Amino acid sequence: MRLIIMPDPDIALRLAASEIASHMTSSRHPVLGLATGRTMEGVYGHLAALHERDGLDFSTTSTFNLDEYVGLSQDDPRSYHYYMHDLLFRHVNIDPASVHLPDGMGQDLDAECTAYEAAISRAGGIDLQLLGIGDTGHIGFNEPPSPFDTRTRCVTLNDKTREQNASMFGGDPAQVPHQALTMGVGTILEARHLLLLALGTAKADIVAKALEGEVGPQVSASAIRLHARCTVILDKASASGLSEATRAKADYRAA
Repeated sequence: MRLIIMPDPDIALRLAASEIASHMTSSRHPVLGLATGRTMEGVYGHLAALHERDGLDFSTTSTFNLDEYVGLSQDDPRSYHYYMHDLLFRHVNIDPASVHLPDGMGQDLDAECTAYEAAISRAGGIDLQLLGIGDTGHIGFNEPPSPFDTRTRCVTLNDKTREQNASMFGGDPAQVPHQALTMGVGTILEARHLLLLALGTAKADIVAKALEGEVGPQVSASAIRLHARCTVILDKASASGLSEATRAKADYRAA
């Protein structure tokens, strides 16, 4: 695992966007796994700026998002379909046919999950999977306990996760859907490279559990430590819960 600690959040966001851009330019047909949440808003802003300013080309890129709420239509402003279109896709030259998110409105959710796995396989697998980390230690919506061999599936969201995501639902956790479709931990681990980004003091404890605690299904983010090519980008605040020994192994950057 490659651990990078940056001095402030914006520099960490810019580095994450740069890592993604580097993967895109090194492949003729890059396949990106994308994440959502407030942390990722800045990443997508920087990627859109790289497209506008430097001509970063999305025309041959395919994307697969980690998850989507069950019961929200694609044009619902609270859905991740809407989030991705609003923050990234409408700003860049990506082919809409190359954009993939689970369909939380599907009549047969098990069939939708099977089809999503098949689509990832047809694309040749994911080159780079972007990840955040939730308050329960989840990657995607892999709530505890999530075995490390799980595939794309329908899950029930933890109350803590629904509280964390309530800001998109008028601040009311009761309005957050109870279920979501998510890539499984096993699906995520099959990506050729993982990039986890976490920012802020609120993430410090769960980051420490994921990077230094027991590797197991109670903290699905701990699975990244089993991956051969994993990069973790933190700011100083999110890294503040790590031991001195772990921080000593990190790559500190000024810019």
